[in-house]
Amino acid sequence: MWDMWKKSFDKWEDSTAKYLEHWMKSPLVLGPSGAMLTLVMKARAHAQEQRAKAWGDMGVATKRDQERTLHMLNQLQSRILDLEEKLDALNTSKNA
Repeated sequence: MWDMWKKSFDKWEDSTAKYLEHWMKSPLVLGPSGAMLTLVMKARAHAQEQRAKAWGDMGVATKRDQERTLHMLNQLQSRILDLEEKLDALNTSKNA
């Protein structure tokens, strides 16, 4: 009984998967779903811009501001380390 049910289920699943795969590749599905995805992404980007503007208007740093500041801090740290290495090199050359 179980084997018969399993075989019929597998056959149904194979035929349904083939049909569904063919249908999902259809331009009738891809066109509208692509357009809908584009609209959703544009709406999401607009909402993010509005949130960033609202935070900025309140004087709170946005994610972009924080990332920019972190980048500048990393650059400063790198320059300081380079200067320290140069100073150490100068001191060792003077002492030698």
